[in-house]
Amino acid sequence: MLTDLSIRHFAIIDDLSISFQEGLTVLSGETGAGKSIIINALNLLLGGRASASLVRTGESSAEVEGVFAVPKGSATAAKLKALGHDPSEGLFVRRIISATDRHRIYINGRLATMQLLAELTENLASISGQHAHQALLKEELHLLFLDRFAGLMPLRERVGAAFKTLAPLLAALATKEALKQRQADQQALLSFQQEELALAALEPDEDTHLEAERLRLRNGESLLQMTNEGISTLYTAEGAVYERITQFKKALEKGVAADSALAPLLCEAEELCYRVEDLSRNLQQYRDGVSVDEGILDSVEERLDAINKLKRKYVGASGDFAQLLERRDAIDAELAALESLTVEMAGLEASISEARDRLHAVCCTLSEKRKKGAARLSTLVERELKNLEMPQARFQVAVSSLGTETGGTAEGPQGMRMGETGMDRAIFMIAPNVGEAEKPLTKIASGGELSRVVLAVKTILAEGDAVGTVVFDEVDSGIGGGVAEVVGMKIKEISSHHQVLCITHLPQIAKFGNHHYRIEKQVVKGRTCTSITPLSDEERVNEMARMLGGVEVTRATLDHAREMLETVG
Repeated sequence: MLTDLSIRHFAIIDDLSISFQEGLTVLSGETGAGKSIIINALNLLLGGRASASLVRTGESSAEVEGVFAVPKGSATAAKLKALGHDPSEGLFVRRIISATDRHRIYINGRLATMQLLAELTENLASISGQHAHQALLKEELHLLFLDRFAGLMPLRERVGAAFKTLAPLLAALATKEALKQRQADQQALLSFQQEELALAALEPDEDTHLEAERLRLRNGESLLQMTNEGISTLYTAEGAVYERITQFKKALEKGVAADSALAPLLCEAEELCYRVEDLSRNLQQYRDGVSVDEGILDSVEERLDAINKLKRKYVGASGDFAQLLERRDAIDAELAALESLTVEMAGLEASISEARDRLHAVCCTLSEKRKKGAARLSTLVERELKNLEMPQARFQVAVSSLGTETGGTAEGPQGMRMGETGMDRAIFMIAPNVGEAEKPLTKIASGGELSRVVLAVKTILAEGDAVGTVVFDEVDSGIGGGVAEVVGMKIKEISSHHQVLCITHLPQIAKFGNHHYRIEKQVVKGRTCTSITPLSDEERVNEMARMLGGVEVTRATLDHAREMLETVG
């Protein structure tokens, strides 16, 4: 329910604030006073498109703010809670429209997007008017209205769940079928790649080992020279390190005989002899393993070149050896998957058959109940239209099968289409006059007829409609007299289920309001401004008299206005 609306610097509105209550609120005023501007502002709060042309002349921006009470347990409450807001505090929407077309949206104080605003306000309010793009004129929503009216939403949800089980299976099968079409060429390519990589006999870290081996082979001569010189210096040459340490050790042995304090040094000398001998032996072993064979170097170079070619081919110039091994394993896995594709497809087809049968069964049940609900809704709407002075009108909720062009569907028996909402579509059809063919509701030309049809349908759907606030923007267009009285009664009836805001020029409708506001346009300091005023009982009599009598309000007109209000009670 809309509780508060504030508008600043918007069209001819300078600064305006309104508080709304439950029941039926009537908004009246002279033509051009700004009533529709208020509706346009409310439409912005519901996700309507903003334009810089809405900013009041001379101002840099316009602001529209609204506060909605959010029903406990509603979809909006759940979405607010998911966003980290407390639904009990309501929904506060603020829109800033800039003269430079840089607009902003705030939801409960946080910057938000148009998409989020539309999602949160989807079920908060609907605006109905002669020229408004309202939900009842959107054929894609007619099926939803029918299901809500007939109490079929739980069954519809079962259909949706069954379709969501089937849809990914169909998508998976389509992917595998496409893969199977390419299977022969793909399998031949993968087999060739697998064989090529298998023949390469790649080993983990092989490239690192080969690089090290190549470096040793390229430096073989210098390594041999270095080791030979080391062996000679340490052991084999005349006056080598080993020989001189050995001589020194013998001298220490004699010294120990004279002074036992030299014994530890003798041990160190002996240890040094052993270490020099070991180092010399290790150098000899290393030298024996050093190769200067050009043939071996060529072989290593060829192997590294082959590995680099494979890396460039399979993982790109920037790829490394580990990625090449990963690609080899992936090729093996892809080939294994292709070989098991036929088995997997057979299993998928069996699962799809079961899921399709379950979906079809629940779709048939839903379709049967829809047709019964459509017949009942058609009868009730025709009855309402008779009360609204359209006694010859024929109304039908036409339920038909989904067409093959409908997206997001699956094929059922005999080529029928099944989707998340079942296998039906629904269109509200109307023939306002005798002898005319029934046409979609959207094709009605007469504003008066459209107003009454919309009102009749909304009256029937009022109890099941999830929308909290219903706005009627001059639904009295093209009607008057006794029809207006009936329209007022219908709007009053709807207000027992919803908060209703009604802009009207007819006193026969205005008299049913629980609350009445007068909208006026006046010039203040050379600028035109719109104001809105809540009316007391006596002021309401005067406004009703103005609506009855025009410019001149007589005593008789005032008495008539008072009588009209008193008859409502």
